[in-house]
Amino acid sequence: MVDKSKIAELVSIHLNDGMFLVDVTVSSLNVINIYIDSYNGLKIDDCARMSRHIEEKLDRNKEDYELYVSSPGLSRPFKVKDQYFKNIGREIKVIINDGTELKGTLKEAGPENILLETSSMEKVEGHKKKKTVFRDYNLDYNEIKIAKVIVSFK
Repeated sequence: MVDKSKIAELVSIHLNDGMFLVDVTVSSLNVINIYIDSYNGLKIDDCARMSRHIEEKLDRNKEDYELYVSSPGLSRPFKVKDQYFKNIGREIKVIINDGTELKGTLKEAGPENILLETSSMEKVEGHKKKKTVFRDYNLDYNEIKIAKVIVSFK
């Protein structure tokens, strides 16, 4: 069976500037899925280059495997902190460990936590109409169960 940590190491040493490893999975049938991303946008050529690099380092005579290299996709949950850093300023959905769902703008991402700004229309004392109320949530990464970008086609 192909060693997942070996694959992750091979990927890490071949990443270009701005690129980062999101995840590596290896199934029991030796299907290897490598997910990479980039702050500068990931191109298909980047995935092809990475695939060729990995294939050069693995011996098909010793290990029969299938190899797939791609971006993690917009609809998948974040796996690494770099995905938070890359998506600062974007709308994201966060489900925290207690099941609470928050939607808002990712304002900051640091080494230990994120700052999420939410907005909602609420009745404010002294006003007849509902007003937009903004709230900031400072969330530690270990409080976050799932986070992903909200895809909008506006």
